[in-house]
Amino acid sequence: MASPSAPLPTRRVRRTRFVCISDTHNRTVKLPKGDVLIHCGDLTNQGSFSELSKQVQWLEKADFECKIVVAGNHDLTLDTDFYNTYGFYRHNQIPQVPEDCQALLTGSKGLIYLLHESRTIKLSSPSGPRTTFSVFGSPYSPAWGGVWAFQYPRHEDDNMAAKSLWEEIPLDTDILITHGPAHTHCDESRTREAAGCEILRQELWRVRPRLALCGHIHEARGAERVRWDLESKNARYAELERTCWQDPNPESEKNALINLTTKGGEPLDNDGGPCFFSDKSRKGWCDKHSEDFGVPGFGERKDKNVAYPGIGTLGLGEDPDSARSDGKALAGRLGRRETCVVNCAIQPSSYPHSHSGSRRLNKPIVVDLELPVWEDEELCAST
Repeated sequence: MASPSAPLPTRRVRRTRFVCISDTHNRTVKLPKGDVLIHCGDLTNQGSFSELSKQVQWLEKADFECKIVVAGNHDLTLDTDFYNTYGFYRHNQIPQVPEDCQALLTGSKGLIYLLHESRTIKLSSPSGPRTTFSVFGSPYSPAWGGVWAFQYPRHEDDNMAAKSLWEEIPLDTDILITHGPAHTHCDESRTREAAGCEILRQELWRVRPRLALCGHIHEARGAERVRWDLESKNARYAELERTCWQDPNPESEKNALINLTTKGGEPLDNDGGPCFFSDKSRKGWCDKHSEDFGVPGFGERKDKNVAYPGIGTLGLGEDPDSARSDGKALAGRLGRRETCVVNCAIQPSSYPHSHSGSRRLNKPIVVDLELPVWEDEELCAST
């Protein structure tokens, strides 16, 4: 391992294009070119084998180096426990076999199916960007509008079900995929209610991924950049500002593009820590706290008197060394200052949808993001 004073190897970043869709509900759309395709759930209306087969075949034929899928609350058969309890009431005429339906995704050679789990992706095509990122994908959402799959009880205050789910998101996650949105972020329903999960929003503050992708609330399709408040020592899970994105050409065939690269003029302020910063002025602080808190690759935590976060410190900012701050979420990770939240629902209105076929579907949302080249990551890890 290199000494703390030794210069770090150069780390290149390259543009990586994500094409983001959700809530297709048996429909297909024209997919723009890109490196990674992500579907945030609700492929179908009822999760039958025939419905899932058509959606999986469509996705498998799509020309992307990497294709990632999570389920949604309408993909009923993909939730075994739910289907064993309620499946008869939904498919009483033609009962489905959940294992066969799930095998369409788990057995696919062209799709990565994430069921509340993480994965490290390395894009290795010679013609691609050859970048790497960590992704966590989950089908869960709070109960909303009836009894559906992959849902947990909705409680506004102390939601232990939600906490037990969302605390499993790794802090090093670059791309977070959830079917349901976080509270007050791309979650305004047709009744003007904020339908997202507050516990998920709190976990967004702690993880601060580069991208947080979702769907579920069709009318809330859109995006926003959230700047997190990492200095507040009194307000928990605080935000500094949010900037809403609007498609400049909603009626045209042009890509609905969110350019978060340096070339685009407004690069995302998120270096994907935990260990290194693009902001040179923070580097010394980063190295110090990476060692103190036992970040992988930097040895053991030295100061045994520095407090790990307890219940009373979760979500609090300021100096990571402070016993009053959420040190685990902050130490070595102060370069994660912004997150781009995207609700990429394709269906424009809530279920049940129009069956006329004439309703205009939303376009996929395309996100350009600068990510590290994985050869450089491996070189840095070996020095």
